[in-house]
Amino acid sequence: MTPHLRPTMMGFSLLIGPLLTAFSPPAAAQDIRGLEVCTAEKQMERRTGCLQANVEFLQQTIAKLARETQDKIASAGRDLAAARAEIAALKATIVKLDSELTQLKAAKAGAGGAK
Repeated sequence: MTPHLRPTMMGFSLLIGPLLTAFSPPAAAQDIRGLEVCTAEKQMERRTGCLQANVEFLQQTIAKLARETQDKIASAGRDLAAARAEIAALKATIVKLDSELTQLKAAKAGAGGAK
């Protein structure tokens, strides 16, 4: 491909990409494992029972996800607390080393001035 055609091709692809997306068929809805298709039931009692089972399944799934999320948050909190403790220890070490360096510089300056 010649260099002078590249901008034209790029502009063409930028124009065609959104058009293809706009005219493509919508994606099929993803099934959720554990949910039943309640519209197939003809009797109202069976349809109600099916919907109630779906609601119960979704509530259990939400409760499970909430527990998992809380566990992850607690774990992240523990990790954060450990990191903060480590940072505090490192800061204390830096302060100690800085103090020792200052003392060494002062001792060296005192020894150098005595010569």
